[in-house]
Amino acid sequence: MIRHIPNIITLSRIPMAVALPFVQSSPAVFWTLYMLCGLSDVLDGAVARSTGTVSRLREKLDTIADIIFVAVWIVLFISAMNVGRWLWIWTGVIALIKVVNVISGLAMKKCFVAKHTLANKATGILLFLLPMVILLEVIKVPYIVLVCLLATFAAIQEGHLIRTES
Repeated sequence: MIRHIPNIITLSRIPMAVALPFVQSSPAVFWTLYMLCGLSDVLDGAVARSTGTVSRLREKLDTIADIIFVAVWIVLFISAMNVGRWLWIWTGVIALIKVVNVISGLAMKKCFVAKHTLANKATGILLFLLPMVILLEVIKVPYIVLVCLLATFAAIQEGHLIRTES
């Protein structure tokens, strides 16, 4: 049973993320689910490492849960940030790089490849914190630029690693 706990934690992030748009009218429920999504993203890997249950399946599940959470996040928050078309374009470029990475991994390795790099993890943390930073109107745009720069670097780095590692 212990070996399934990290996967259960990871998989719980998917319905919680999908529920976020439907509970926006209830801030307490929304922010509770939002925080639980973040907590599940931190806990699943820590539990897997501490129980010795790290696996390729768990990494793939984590990536899928991350993609779903980020997709929901983008729909919920980018439109609410009201910072201009440049953010949608930049986000689209990052997404395009990520799609090319997935296609490259499938073509070169014959399987789904996702690299859990430090840059990807840092991007996730900064992205997760962004809704709270938005409240600080003064640093909103510089913070968004920082997140986009790091996300761009992480996507390019991931593509490089997929193409060069054996």
